[in-house]
Amino acid sequence: MSDVYIYDHVRTPRGRGKKDGSLHEVPSVRLAAKALEAIRDRNGLDTDTVDDIIMGCVDPVMDAGAVIAKAAAFEAGYSTKAPGMQISRFCASGLDAINFAAGKIAQGADDIVIAGGVESMSRVGLGMSGGAWFMDPSVNFPAYFMPQGVSADLIATKYGFSRDDVDAYAVESQKRAAHAWQSGYFDKSVVPVKDQNGLTILDRDEHMRPGTDMQSLAGLNPSFQMPGEMGGFEAVGIQAHPEIEKINYVHHAGNSSGIVDGSGVVLLGSKAGGESMGLKPRARIRAFANIGSDPALMLTGPVDVTEKLFKKSGISLADIDLFELNEAFAAVVLRYIQAFDIPTDKINVNGGAIAMGHPLGATGAMILGTVLDELERRDLNTALVTLCIGAGMGTATVIERV
Repeated sequence: MSDVYIYDHVRTPRGRGKKDGSLHEVPSVRLAAKALEAIRDRNGLDTDTVDDIIMGCVDPVMDAGAVIAKAAAFEAGYSTKAPGMQISRFCASGLDAINFAAGKIAQGADDIVIAGGVESMSRVGLGMSGGAWFMDPSVNFPAYFMPQGVSADLIATKYGFSRDDVDAYAVESQKRAAHAWQSGYFDKSVVPVKDQNGLTILDRDEHMRPGTDMQSLAGLNPSFQMPGEMGGFEAVGIQAHPEIEKINYVHHAGNSSGIVDGSGVVLLGSKAGGESMGLKPRARIRAFANIGSDPALMLTGPVDVTEKLFKKSGISLADIDLFELNEAFAAVVLRYIQAFDIPTDKINVNGGAIAMGHPLGATGAMILGTVLDELERRDLNTALVTLCIGAGMGTATVIERV
């Protein structure tokens, strides 16, 4: 199998996923096209040679429907020879797009692939594509279906994380993200979104609240207590985990991932593909894995998939310099830190989705790019990127600088 190299990555800023968010008027296809334009222009890509464009999109309906990767390629002015496909593994869609591309390149089918994702959550609401997982009793009964926030609170209860614990993590995420932006750590990877007249619509992550502190978070009520207690989902959680007598509701908007709009892509290729375009590799994909996990806890998949990846690849915890785990909810990251005894200064070092937001289909590509930039800035070698996933799954990828 051939080595798979990462040649570059870009992302848009994340706009608030509401009607008053800066990117609300930008259709999903335009958001995706912006990333495609940027990766092409800064690398001088001949798009005749792009073997595939693979984009994650969790709700591919309305203006995000109809194979958005191909539609975005048309919008971006790519050669008609460049095909496109859309995939979904919920929150890991952007990372799985990269892994899917890596598999194609490794076995020789492709030489140059652009992979990533897009989500306009202000235009296409969360869950708009529907699905049997939460709508069909024959599926959601055996899946112990419940809202993800209730699962996050179940994790916090099972593994002993208090309201102060999750709030303190959220405050730190905001501080790290603010510091990263102020220090220019995202300057080379974030491309502004402009309108048709060339005027900048957004050039900075819009969801951040750098002034967040423990006192301000203490004033927020738990977001998932009502669906847990009144909607009957707490009983579902206890049925799956009878060792829990009562769920402690600790998550709210301030310690959960933000709903935002955005896109991001990664340029991958074989050695020959990169050389043909005069590109210098920045890193290689060393290993990746997927797994199914406890559907009631739902969001502990990163622990399980990391164990699987280590076992299958021979990579160990000691080999990893930095970890990047999507901050879907604070307890997800705290459980991962607890499970592997990871020093807090090695994980999500520039903040995460609690501060900057989680554009579902794009996040995996965004956080892989973030940690690659940080490896280079710190002159470190290896990073592990992972995300929790709805319905109880996990995806992880290890990258190594070259």
